[in-house]
Amino acid sequence: MGYKVKFWGVRGSIACSSPEHVVYGGNTSCVSFDLGGRLVVFDAGTGIRGFGREVIARGIGEAHLFFTHTHWDHISGYPFFAPAFDPRFKLYVRGARLVGNPNGIRHVLANQMENPNFPVPLTAMRGVVSYDDFDIGAVFQPYPDVTVRTGALRHPNGACGFRVEHAGIAACYVTDTEHEPGQPDPSVLALIEGADLVIYDSTYADETFAAKVGWGHSTWQEGIRLARAAGVKRLAIFHHDPDNTDEVMAGIEARAIEQWDGALVARDGMELTLA
Repeated sequence: MGYKVKFWGVRGSIACSSPEHVVYGGNTSCVSFDLGGRLVVFDAGTGIRGFGREVIARGIGEAHLFFTHTHWDHISGYPFFAPAFDPRFKLYVRGARLVGNPNGIRHVLANQMENPNFPVPLTAMRGVVSYDDFDIGAVFQPYPDVTVRTGALRHPNGACGFRVEHAGIAACYVTDTEHEPGQPDPSVLALIEGADLVIYDSTYADETFAAKVGWGHSTWQEGIRLARAAGVKRLAIFHHDPDNTDEVMAGIEARAIEQWDGALVARDGMELTLA
């Protein structure tokens, strides 16, 4: 049936559009999992607009959207997800109960679309079936043969990581989390154990991390350390710093592959087939 992961937005903090952000892309967080034609998508940064175009082109009628958290770079594309305005479409939205959104996922998404922020209200998205809040640790089966597991991440106001299991394959989406040097996060290790692919928050590098403590992000080197410790097959370096140009990202890619050949750098439009 197939298991495909596609990156629609790989940047963190803010979208980038310049000649220096062409190769790796400038859209913010959005990654889709195509599980035998059924779609599960994570986060609604600016990348979700492109995902919406593909949904329409393929004539897909349903998707399940999960949010890691509700910081702006992970929700700002939601009002531009065209399929959600079609009443024939079915979109199921879920967000974790976090300190940062005590009133729930619907409240946060509605607020960004209220006047004077946006001209179209959330109620116009007639393709949305439900907005559900869950406690981290919950397990979902959006389809009978698909299991989505959740785990806590370290981020200001909280964040949630995900593991998607289908057809004997597991891929994880672990972004917006901060590590403690020398102390692998047990929650992350448990979530990614033996996974075929882990998408990991690699905003920074070890050599610059000290100045960013408390910002809620990790490094590509820590991603490699965690992947090795957990027996992961492949690591996708993700949530790139908006200041990292294509030249900087190419340098990170070369260093990462030299350190571990299971590493790759995610870029907008990249699709991986897992087997």
